[in-house]
Amino acid sequence: MLTFDLCLEITGLCVGLLYLWWEYHADNKVWLASVVMPAISMWIYYSKGLYADFGINIYYLLIAIYGFWSWSGKTAPRKPSESKECPAATESASSRRPITHTPVKEWGLIAAASCTLWVALWWLLVRFTDSTVPVADAFTTSLSIVGLWMLARKYVEQWLIWFIVDIVCCGLYFYKGLYFYCVLYGVYTVISIFGYRKWFAMMPHKK
Repeated sequence: MLTFDLCLEITGLCVGLLYLWWEYHADNKVWLASVVMPAISMWIYYSKGLYADFGINIYYLLIAIYGFWSWSGKTAPRKPSESKECPAATESASSRRPITHTPVKEWGLIAAASCTLWVALWWLLVRFTDSTVPVADAFTTSLSIVGLWMLARKYVEQWLIWFIVDIVCCGLYFYKGLYFYCVLYGVYTVISIFGYRKWFAMMPHKK
């Protein structure tokens, strides 16, 4: 039977696939999907008792604004001698944030933030909610918070974070009976591998 929640889940699947396509191609439109997707997901997650996932979607709405600004921000223009491109092409390329590796000094912060968020969210879910999956829910939520920040910074390793999140989410949503979302995150898991390779190829490589 086609219920309201099922219609929302199918719509979320479609928007999620668009999000994945735009993210794969490093297209700024990914942030448009980042506004629509949370609005759908918040209803679904709350109704299924995935409270941490519900809460993170508020963060998604805020980070979508930052991400759009970050990806569209000006970067330092390259000197004429550093590029053989025409001035117009160089100006266009310099108007957007480039894909880069995550700075080594930030990995410690990323690890600390992930662990701190995981423990904090785990405690909150156990203490204040009736969640039946507090460990997994808190884990995916904490990594998603960090991964989305890395996406906003356009770090290629954000795909590795999403690979871990997607595998766990796939099992979590199957357990919760969210079968369309289970399929969506199964696709996410596979695409995250190709996404990493795609972004790596798009990076301004050194000689």
